[in-house]
Amino acid sequence: MITIRDVAKQAGVSVATVSRVLNNASCSETARLAVESAVQNLGYSPNANAQALALQNTDTLGVVVTDVTDPFFAILVKSVDQVAHEYGKTILIGIGYHNAEKERNAIETLLRKRCSCLVVHSKALTDQELINYLEQAKGMVIINRCIAGYEHRCVSLDNQRGTFLATELLIKLGHRKIGYIGSNHQINDEVERKQGYLTALQQYGLPVIENTSVQNSPDFEGGEAAMIDLLSYHSDLTAVVTYNDSMAAGALSVLTENNINVPRQFSLIGFDDMPIASHLVPKLSTIRYPIDLMATYASKLALSLINENIETPIHTQFNPTVVRRFSTDSCYQR
Repeated sequence: MITIRDVAKQAGVSVATVSRVLNNASCSETARLAVESAVQNLGYSPNANAQALALQNTDTLGVVVTDVTDPFFAILVKSVDQVAHEYGKTILIGIGYHNAEKERNAIETLLRKRCSCLVVHSKALTDQELINYLEQAKGMVIINRCIAGYEHRCVSLDNQRGTFLATELLIKLGHRKIGYIGSNHQINDEVERKQGYLTALQQYGLPVIENTSVQNSPDFEGGEAAMIDLLSYHSDLTAVVTYNDSMAAGALSVLTENNINVPRQFSLIGFDDMPIASHLVPKLSTIRYPIDLMATYASKLALSLINENIETPIHTQFNPTVVRRFSTDSCYQR
């Protein structure tokens, strides 16, 4: 497929210049003729991105998420909507479901609907494909992912640091046999979170025991199934780090059903700090993922990229932090 980059290379101009020509914006006559010639010779047909840029609508803010039924993404969308309301705009939502084709369609649809600003959560598309979108839609910002060369338009968190802190907390409480419940989705978040757990074990000189890491769907049911598997493999585990709070809730349910007291006999820590964490019994210790703050920052950044009257927010480094509640305690061997 011929891309706008190919046209730019053929014409000997920048991608931005090609976009200006395609959108009938001001540029030199020499550049215009070169781009038009390259378009004709290559048979390039502007896609939804270029069409959207030609018909920009600054009254809407698009947001692409994985699944609006997930509390994590519900908070993300709510935060984007609050920023949109603050600036007198409305939001349009696309859903990707961790599927490349659906993520692509969601972005393309929002562009066809003339969204000039987008906050995109994408895990299935390649870096290169997202770069192509970033180059053509100047008001697009990526959240929960960092792409080399576009760090200034990406908002992300150090997942590995988060699970390192979670595992470190358990180790400092005296736990030596610690399991990990992860997601079976093939995304970087899972790779990074598991690596944080493994790095902590290594740094504190603890062995990696076979079958102490189990993956399942990143929801309550997945947490239940994973905890059952861990108990089947090991009767002497005293603590578990989980991929997210929903999985931790499922794991807690299984522990309770097996008369294993949390935290007296078993410690459990989640990730994300979703509302459910403070409503469980006991209240869940977890790693705070400030998705509300990150989504607010990403939305304001996206708006500032296409409207010079909106001040660009000061770059902020978002960090995971431990939220200590009542599901973690000093080690007690069962």
